Amino acid sequence: MRHSLPLAPQFYVTAPQPCPYLADRMERKLFTALQGDAAQKLNDSLSKQGFRRSQNVLYRPSCADCAACLSARIDVTRFQPTRNQRKVIKRNAGLERRATSPWATEEQYDLFRRYLDARHADGGMADMDVFEFAAMIEETPIRSRVIEYFDPESDKLVATCLTDMLDDGLSMVYSFYEPDMARRSLGKWMILDHIEIAREAGLPYVYLGYWVPGSDKMGYKAEFDALEIYRRGVWERLENASDFSSDTHPLSTDPIAEQVANISFPDTRG
Repeated sequence: MRHSLPLAPQFYVTAPQPCPYLADRMERKLFTALQGDAAQKLNDSLSKQGFRRSQNVLYRPSCADCAACLSARIDVTRFQPTRNQRKVIKRNAGLERRATSPWATEEQYDLFRRYLDARHADGGMADMDVFEFAAMIEETPIRSRVIEYFDPESDKLVATCLTDMLDDGLSMVYSFYEPDMARRSLGKWMILDHIEIAREAGLPYVYLGYWVPGSDKMGYKAEFDALEIYRRGVWERLENASDFSSDTHPLSTDPIAEQVANISFPDTRG
């Protein structure tokens, strides 16, 4: 009788390209395909090890001489909003939240285009067309939701987040919002509301993607209480953001083979 052992995912490394967060840096990613019956378990497991999902791929930064990007999550049980965040909650209390299946709409895409044109016109997603947008939303092999926020008076869509459901929390894959409503701090509001959703569901964490000290685009995540970062194979509480820098060092990143060898995989048998 022949016995088959579960196969570990195959990992690959992207070619270096300009970093979208820090000037004069080159980024490189370690990635694997997310597919098959074990996709949900693999996403749950690798999310706890600093990976992020993009459609049918899981990836983690693996830059040759820089380790500035740190996976970040909020411990929902310990989170306490700041005075400013309480104002954001109050300011947006009237918005209507609607959770739907991961299905792209024209209204979402129109909002997405306004957001990119105003906030990230020179970013890597600036040329994304409606078909690529639909793929970003709809191509998911795991449990995902689109969380939409509407102005109840006009029934206008003002913010959207593509959210993955993990076994220990919510992962905010990508969010965008109405750029003309800057005063309402909708980006921060969606994080605060996801903390509330996780709390209601009894889930301990909200995963925010990567915190990048020194980056204007990604530095805001350190403003949230009870933030944890994934570093050297463990999650640790972020006590003082000023202790971290974006300095490069040729020994910042372990060799690829060593990184892969240290990844833990879920038992997908049965």
